[in-house]
Amino acid sequence: MESHLTPIRYGMFGGGRGGFIGHVHRTAARLDNNFELVAGALSSDPEVAAASAADLHLDPARSYNSFRDMAEAESARSDGIEAVVIVTPNHLHAEPAVTFLEAGIHVICDKPLTATLDEAAAVEEAVRRTGNVFAVTYCYTGYPMVREARDRIGNGQLGRIRTVQVEYPQGRLSEPLEDMGLKMAEWRMDPLRSGPGGCVTDIGTHAFHMARFVSGLRVEELCAELSTFVPTRRVDDDVQVLLRYEGGAKGMLWASRVAPGHDNGLKIRIYGEKAGLEWVQADPNYLIYTPLHEPRQTISCAGDGAGPASRRVARVAAGHPEGYLEAFAVIYAEAAAAIRAHKAGKPIPQDVEMPGIEDGVEGMQFIQACIESSAGNGAWVSMNGNGADSE
Repeated sequence: MESHLTPIRYGMFGGGRGGFIGHVHRTAARLDNNFELVAGALSSDPEVAAASAADLHLDPARSYNSFRDMAEAESARSDGIEAVVIVTPNHLHAEPAVTFLEAGIHVICDKPLTATLDEAAAVEEAVRRTGNVFAVTYCYTGYPMVREARDRIGNGQLGRIRTVQVEYPQGRLSEPLEDMGLKMAEWRMDPLRSGPGGCVTDIGTHAFHMARFVSGLRVEELCAELSTFVPTRRVDDDVQVLLRYEGGAKGMLWASRVAPGHDNGLKIRIYGEKAGLEWVQADPNYLIYTPLHEPRQTISCAGDGAGPASRRVARVAAGHPEGYLEAFAVIYAEAAAAIRAHKAGKPIPQDVEMPGIEDGVEGMQFIQACIESSAGNGAWVSMNGNGADSE
């Protein structure tokens, strides 16, 4: 997937020294030579921002103290940034996103879209009004075998879908590490920065989007129980949800930050009238395909049995592992294709499967519906284009 086109100039908001996800985004952005980092507002602390910019060999004149300064200055330059990457806590997504969109700059935003559904609606309106490209980095959908699963379902190989099961357990926050100075836990467990959801927001939306992306089905209503097992926490750390999909399919979603023994246990299983599929992120090069009345099949990334949807995004020869950073880079490659199409005045290519503003808003609707359902002792709550409404 290496690109021979001129790299897209981008800036980064957040992602300075001491952060994890900023480095991941930068690595993914440069993996296919599609992007070049030229500017940044990397920290709210001016000294840290300047030091972080020096670490990345940025021109000191293009290291900014705020996203507003960066949007204003870069949009006025002939060689200014064409896109911005937002890698800040959730409460600092909405206003910067709108500001950059209105400055004519495309936006790639870490998930979830925003801290609240109302903020998500404001960002969606800005995307519609400006017409700029907006990507949300639900990175796990970039794995080749996830694309393979989606393609097989889309081609009807499973028949009518009956059951969707997705889970994302982690064990790292089984103890209150946010009270022990762990930065990544502090803001995620703070409702003022993460939004009203905890686990449901941070990894529950990943699981939700994975099920939506692979199955192609929309959730019509859900029944959720959000639990807070660590007593000092103000947000949930375990999520269990029943899902009713359009067309009659049923689903279950479990996400947890308090499951000892799990590092990053994302898994999805989908069963239809004709066959089933299973994919596990811990062994991402393989997709298990189980056709009715036939032997179980293992499809390998770029190997025998793999189709065009997975081959298009695969980077390595069959038998070599392909992982998280490469999957993340697929989202960036798709965003680059969308940005270049926009620049040329052309529609986004049909084979580009980039999580966009609709996916971001749908994730926020999922969070709100789960919170509402749980508050109602597991009442069934409907999801629709205008948000979640209790029945």
